[in-house]
Amino acid sequence: MAKLDALLGAVARTRGRSPIPREEFRLSVLIPVYNEEMTIETVVELVRAQGIPLEIICVNDKSSDRSGEILDRLKAAGQVNTVIHQPVNCGKGAAIRTAIKASTGSVVIVQDADLEYDPSDWSALMEPLIDGRADAVFGSRFLGGPHRVLYFWHSVGNNVLTTLSNMFTNLNLTDMETCYKAMRGDVARSLHLTSDRFGFEPEVTARLAQANARIYEVPISYSGRTYAEGKKISWKDGVAAFWHIVRFNLFVK
Repeated sequence: MAKLDALLGAVARTRGRSPIPREEFRLSVLIPVYNEEMTIETVVELVRAQGIPLEIICVNDKSSDRSGEILDRLKAAGQVNTVIHQPVNCGKGAAIRTAIKASTGSVVIVQDADLEYDPSDWSALMEPLIDGRADAVFGSRFLGGPHRVLYFWHSVGNNVLTTLSNMFTNLNLTDMETCYKAMRGDVARSLHLTSDRFGFEPEVTARLAQANARIYEVPISYSGRTYAEGKKISWKDGVAAFWHIVRFNLFVK
């Protein structure tokens, strides 16, 4: 709470911005879940430990393990506000869209259920939103934060996709594919999003650019998983991302 009080207290000193009043601040944490029985409880614990006003919305994307059962138990215990079970597996993008529709917070953020991203980084992500400088804040894994050393070709692919996205959007992002995208709730709920799988990242970036949203980037930590540890994104998703970037930027709906 102390961090939040400091941020909200600074709002009174801002001019010419659109700050979020203290009494209106509430964070909607959107957690897409697919076969994360080993980590979902820990993620919820870390989220709740941040000590800020929030609602936790979990979307179970037709998991084949015990994830759905665990989520129902967490909701019954009051640890999760909303649990939505998808009738069929639709993908991460579809799960996030479902969670956005169910959200009510003045700010929303996507939180993966796999422990790769640390909620303790939220204070840096929230600051530009709370004090009215930004409509969206991206947490970059490539701006100097501590990170686990893993796959070289993943970082190369991420850089290529981010560069291509920047060419279309005219933004200068360093990490378009980051999970940590925090947005003002009204902005998030106004975006026309359609992608089902991992196309969510290039699509939401394109839609924010098209809406002339004020976007900030801040460094975050990152503890990536190996495939043996459950990482799901593959080279096929990287290839598909090229098409997603082109279609979401050239074919505006």
